Amino acid sequence: MNTENIKNKTDLILSNTTNSLEIKLQQICDYLKEEISYYDWVGFYFKNGDKEELKLAQFAGEPTEHTIIPFGKGICGQVAVSNENFVVQDVSAQENYISCGWKVKSEIVIPIFVNNENVGQIDIDSHTLNPFTKKDEEILEYICKEISRFL
Repeated sequence: MNTENIKNKTDLILSNTTNSLEIKLQQICDYLKEEISYYDWVGFYFKNGDKEELKLAQFAGEPTEHTIIPFGKGICGQVAVSNENFVVQDVSAQENYISCGWKVKSEIVIPIFVNNENVGQIDIDSHTLNPFTKKDEEILEYICKEISRFL
């Protein structure tokens, strides 16, 4: 994984003034899924208004039935409450895990903050056990920080 290339591509996508934020988020999903071989599903969830739940926004990968996730439920719901990164190298070892499909073996979720408030997250599912490294966290934190400037 070339983190500088990924950062540069993210910056390029976000700097396009003609595309809406929704298009930019979709382009980031598509790019990450294509660029990183073990990113099998890439998506954004955002807080659903004043409700204590997340709502699925843009994603790349197989459709999911989990379009609304209550705070505290599953990995994404836990991140909405904890405000911390959550890296799960083996989802079968997690009690509070919402299965998105039998192929998913691991997941990483990084929150997005605006004015110190957790407003959403990027969620990555992998069909590979134990694929995520500190580099994944660093690049996803960078992407979330850059996206927060547009929210």
